[in-house]
Amino acid sequence: MGNVPLLHADDSVLLIVDMQTRLAGSMPAADWARARDGAIVLIRTATAIGLPILVTRQYPKGLGETDPDIEAALPAHAERLDKTCFSACGAAGFLEVLEMTGRSHIVVCGMETHVCVLQTVADLAARDHRPCVVGDAVCSRDPAHTANALERMRAGGIPVTNRESAMFEWLRDARHEQFKTVSKLLK
Repeated sequence: MGNVPLLHADDSVLLIVDMQTRLAGSMPAADWARARDGAIVLIRTATAIGLPILVTRQYPKGLGETDPDIEAALPAHAERLDKTCFSACGAAGFLEVLEMTGRSHIVVCGMETHVCVLQTVADLAARDHRPCVVGDAVCSRDPAHTANALERMRAGGIPVTNRESAMFEWLRDARHEQFKTVSKLLK
């Protein structure tokens, strides 16, 4: 088996892509609930262990604000950026904010998997960042499009993980000072 790169908390940023109210209404309900809940658990974990968090909104005038449950989970320090381009890398200030973190692992969740998430991770990888997509925290209007996008990402060398793997890779040890806090998020 080849090298399986693990996430490191001291080199990770959490990126929430376009998890907005009007767009959410177009998603299959169960897929949206899974993606939203996954994003919230990741946000709470990232907040507990001090990771930078970036949040994008695709054309908020048309697609609405960030989902209220996700917004409520976000810490004050989360960077919020609006965009019209599909890749977050094209949002004004995004690359500058990302560079200021000094981190290379970009843990990505959001929607739609086959458009904004796919184009974002492809652009990040092309810029020598190390994106990783959380497969149970993304969705698209058509589940087949999600599956296709995740397959394309894997084929392109972009790791696809799940929220629990990401959380425990960030912690690394049951003795981590935030282990109890984070493990409670899974119940």
